[in-house]
Formats: sequence, C-alpha cells, structure tokens
Amino acid sequence: MKEPISITALSSISALGESLEEVWQSYYQKEHFLSEKRIGEQMVWVSQLPESIKLKIEDLRQSDAKYKPLDDSVLFAMYAARKAVATAGWEKGTQFGINIGSSRGATTLFEKYHEEFLTNGKSSTLSSPTTTLGNISSWVAHDLKSKGPEISHSITCSTALHAVLNAVAWIQSGMIDKFLVGGSEAPLTPFTIAQMQALKVYSKEKEGYPCLAMDLNKHQNTMVLGEAAGLACLEKGQKTNALAMIEGIGYATEPLEHSVSISTDAQCFQDSMKMALGNLDPSQVDAVVMHAPGTIKGDQTEFNAIQKVFCNKLPFLTTNKWKVGHTFGASGLLSLEMAVLMLNHQRPIPIPFVPNEVFPKTIEKVMVNAVGFGGNAVSILLSKR
Repeated sequence: MKEPISITALSSISALGESLEEVWQSYYQKEHFLSEKRIGEQMVWVSQLPESIKLKIEDLRQSDAKYKPLDDSVLFAMYAARKAVATAGWEKGTQFGINIGSSRGATTLFEKYHEEFLTNGKSSTLSSPTTTLGNISSWVAHDLKSKGPEISHSITCSTALHAVLNAVAWIQSGMIDKFLVGGSEAPLTPFTIAQMQALKVYSKEKEGYPCLAMDLNKHQNTMVLGEAAGLACLEKGQKTNALAMIEGIGYATEPLEHSVSISTDAQCFQDSMKMALGNLDPSQVDAVVMHAPGTIKGDQTEFNAIQKVFCNKLPFLTTNKWKVGHTFGASGLLSLEMAVLMLNHQRPIPIPFVPNEVFPKTIEKVMVNAVGFGGNAVSILLSKR
C-alpha cells in the first residue's frame, strides 16, 4: 500500500448489539447469541437482531413515507450508516464515497413479490426499484445527503471486505479521501434457509453450540444464518481519531471444480494472506480472525491455508460465527470489527470449545479473512493506531 488508511468509525447491528461497548461485552460472554425461530414451516437456528434494535429499525421505516416499502437489508444499512458517519464526524454534504454490498440483497421483498406474481400474474409497481442491488448504497446516500460515488456489489460472503478493497483503491488513486464501506444482510427468509439446507451446510445441532465454527473434529456441517449490518468509515492517512490502521490488503480467486468449491488447502486464502502481508514476516501477525463458517470443509481448508502461510508459528486463531452466525455479505465487516476490538482492548477473544495453547501477550497486528462461493478470498491486515 502507498500509505496507511485509518478506520475512524465502526458501526454494526447484530445479535451482539449495536455499540462497540455492547458488542465487546457480548464477545466476552461464553454463551452464543443464536436462537431457534420459525422460518416458513420449520424451526431453525438463526442469529437475529434484539427486539430493541428491531423497534428502532421500525421507527426508521415509519419516519419517512419513502422508507416504508424498503427491504430490511436497506434499513439495516441506513441505521448503521447514520451512526458510523456521526462517530467519524462527517457532516451532511461531506464528500465521501459509499460502497455497501449484500450477498442476497432484498430477499424478503424478492420472495414476497415473486409469490405475488405467481398468484396474480402481475407484479407490484415498486417490485423492481426496491429489489435492485444498488438499492442499499443509493438509499444510504440519499439519507446521508452525501456527495461522492455510490457503489453496490455482491461477492457472496466476501462482499464487505471487497468493499474495503474498493475503498482503498479509490482513496489511494487520489480520487477521494473518505469512504463508507460495509455490508448488510437480512437473510432469515424461507427460501434463503432452504437454499443453505439444499447445500447440506445448515446446522442440525440439538445440544450445546449450534454452530461449531473452527471445531475441526465436528462430524456435520453447522452453519447458522444471521441478520446484520456492519459499516466502517475509512480515511486517507493516519488520523488522530483512528481506531486502527489498514496496513495491507490481499485478494485472490482459484479455479472452480463446481460452483461452491474450494481447494483442500484453500489456495485462494494462501494467496490473499501472502498479498496482505507483503514484505512483513508472518511471525509479526498476532491473530487471525478467520472466515470459518462452521462447515467441515470450509473451516478445515482455511486452517490448512493458515498453516501453509504461517508455518511453524501459528498466530492466535479465532472467529465469531459460533456466536453470531454467518451474516453473509455483512460477515467480513463484523470480523473486522472484532479485530479492531481486540487491538484496542489488547485481549484475544477465544472460542470456548476450541483450545488455544498460547494467547498473545500483546496484539499489534491482526489479519481478517473472508471468502465467498467460488473461492473468492480477501485478507485485510490491521495494525494498532
């Protein structure tokens, strides 16, 4: 990277809460934040927003007639964006870019409008504008009255970290100095759950932890979906109010054997982590926040890749999927938030059912990983301010 980039604000809503202080306290509780919910005709494990946050989202929906028909994924992002920008001190009219993505997008409205079409043979007037992929960033820009580029994309589970990559490229090009990035996901719908069950990756656990992310001895897949939004404010250079610095970025893809394939030693992760490290000795990385979705192959292949890159000195390994589920397009930003919290509090966040022989005495650098269907990996290297 030509120069470091500051993370000057973080904002998220998830089962963990909505403030950095609340999220940090949630991480240091040993229990998970997953619950059983009826989705369609079945009871399944999910990670859902607390009722207090749901009420605030509904207040936002009712605050403007134009917001009433919007999908939850859009409203989640708008709510988190307001808090992020306020924390960073960006006033209305400030020139900054927006790149907020989603894996599934407006899936609730897609299912609603498609069912309506199958029943009546007609579609509602707002079915198209409220389900377009650019819907999220456009509405956030409208709400914040921002001046700058608005970008949306979907790269499945690595969506949020790809937004970080885009922002770094724009900032380092000199085209803009500030970017609001992240992902938003509202996937707790019958069709979305059914898709994951069809892939045979969804959790059927009845006892203990529903999601066994990074338990390399599990005998079945244990992915659990969650709803969330996570956003970060990025600024050029080293700022005095920075929460952490982006020191390196990496990305890679690998050839597909099928649409959800990944190689045994996750070559894409090896390449993305090496790129993010640059000339840095791997031994200087104190922790890795893994993607680790709770599937047998997904967890093992990422671990194999880390072993290849870090050789005999593995950093502290952790993930948040066991606690907050897999929030698809928002997951990378929640992992980034987790990394920043560890850097600022100087405490590692362990996984209760995975033993760690050595805990780092200090945390100076943390790698954050994400990968999407098709072996599309991103790694971000963070350091203390």
